[in-house]
Amino acid sequence: RQAGPEQPIAFNHKLHAGDNTIPCLYCHANARRSTVAGIPSVQRCMGCHKITAAARPEVQKLAGYWERKEPIAWTKVTWMPDFVYFEHWPHVRAGLDCQTCHGPVETMERMQQVTALTMDTCVACHRARDVSIDCVVCHR
Repeated sequence: RQAGPEQPIAFNHKLHAGDNTIPCLYCHANARRSTVAGIPSVQRCMGCHKITAAARPEVQKLAGYWERKEPIAWTKVTWMPDFVYFEHWPHVRAGLDCQTCHGPVETMERMQQVTALTMDTCVACHRARDVSIDCVVCHR
């Protein structure tokens, strides 16, 4: 399996979502109500890391962003074509696990895209779950 792109901070999903069982929606809370899942704010991360693992080098990098009041310029990992309109919230509310589209994130030290987010993939998923397939839902 090929690793995803390097990031400004070596965020380890295996450590957070796997070993520490932090739910995806704790950090990506916007997925419940928005088109995008969102990247957690530095403030969200520092909520734990003011104390937890504060001496570790990557957490010290995080603290530097906090002190400078700068957002972290994460490199985008998951892509969909520009002509596709996708919303996270209906999928989350339907009970779809994040891993359905994003793969076994809880095993990834470095996040990577493992599922081809193509029309074939999405239509197959909708058919398997007997969900409406209407072109204008995704192509507006």
